[in-house]
Order: sequence, then structure tokens, then C-alpha cells
Amino acid sequence: MLLLGLWQAVTAAGIYSPSQLPPPADVAAAVGELAGRGELWQHLAISVQREILGYTAGAVAALALGALIGVSGTVRGLLAPTVEALRTVPSLAWVPLLLLWLGIGEQPKIVLVAIGAFFPVYTTTAAALSQVDPHLLEVGRAYGLRGRVLLVRIMFPASAPAVLNGLRLGLVNGWLFLVAAELIASSKGLGFLLIDSQNTGRTDIMLLAIVLLALLGKLSDVLFGIVERRVVERRY
Repeated sequence: MLLLGLWQAVTAAGIYSPSQLPPPADVAAAVGELAGRGELWQHLAISVQREILGYTAGAVAALALGALIGVSGTVRGLLAPTVEALRTVPSLAWVPLLLLWLGIGEQPKIVLVAIGAFFPVYTTTAAALSQVDPHLLEVGRAYGLRGRVLLVRIMFPASAPAVLNGLRLGLVNGWLFLVAAELIASSKGLGFLLIDSQNTGRTDIMLLAIVLLALLGKLSDVLFGIVERRVVERRY
């Protein structure tokens, strides 16, 4: 509310022209305009769909690789340096390669979101599993637990808070990569709405897209936080 009040005060004072910073009422009117044409729900639906698909794929891959590297020193030595190097590649740097390999359909956008979600989940999972209390592992092995059973019954529960935190960070990072994906070679989605409104001079729609992205990111983070707390409470 403070930010909304500041926004209204700045526009009322005339510090920026309406073409540079339209008042909140104009952005609210843009909601009605796009909703009336049915475009708003299409952009929202496709962005949410891309986020869910990309995040799910990236998180599953990250948990699998993170578990493998976290439990095996040999695999860690072989793969971890390469994965860490790839983690530093900026999101937009992946776009030309993905377009070359996958074309301009949905696949490159979903894969880019998956890449964004992958690295936070992978990093926290690998680190958490590699630091599980050795005494817990000894107890598990004393009861005959080995391999996948030991991983599922001892290691993952012991590192659950860190893994869940990584999954939460991956969800937020997926939204950041989604915008990069939709800014290029896209005809729908909130990222497309951003670049299209810039080209048409509709600053009100541009700000609306930014607000919607912020709200979706915050909503997904809050919902995941609720799940995270419940899992941790059940664990303890």
C-alpha cells in the first residue's frame, strides 16, 4: 500500500508525464480493457502454464542430479565443476542456442524456465545431501539400508529444510527466466505483453504486466512457503 500511495503521489505531482508513468487508475483501466477483450486471461494462463511445466521439469532434474552428486564423491568430482560453470551463464545467453535447437515454439520457453529452476534446486540439494550427519548414515547402514533406500529414508528427510528452500528459490528463479523466454519469439504471455506494450507506447499495459508478474511471483512464493512450513512441522 505504501508503494501504491507513493506511485499515486508521484503521478499527481507531475514529476513524470502520463506516458512515462501513468497513474494507478490508468493501469486499473488497462485491466478492464484487456479482460474485456479476453486477452488478459490468455496471457496469464500461458505464462502460468509455462512456469509450472518448466519448474517441474527443472526441479525433478535438479533433485536427481543433486542427489547423485551429493551422495557420490566420484560423481561430484566429475560433474560438479561443469555444472557450477554452467550456473554462471546469464539467462539470455541460452536463448539463441535454444532457438537454434528447438525452434520458436513452446519447447525453448519451457526449457529456459527449467534451466532457471534447475540451478538453485541442484545447488542446495547437492550441498545438503553431502553434509548429512555421518552418524545418521551409520545408523541407517546398521539397519541394512543401502543406496536408494538410504537416500529416501535417511538422507532426504535429514536435509529436507535445505532442499525445500532450494525448491522455493527455484520457483522464484523460474519466473525470472520466464520473462526472458517470453521477451523473445513469443506471441502470448506476460513477457510478450511487456515488449509489445513498449513497442506500442502503452506504458499502462507495461506497468500492468510488471505488477502481474510481481503478484504471481509473490503468490507462488507464499503458497510454497505454506507447504514448506507444514512439511517441516510434520518432520519435527
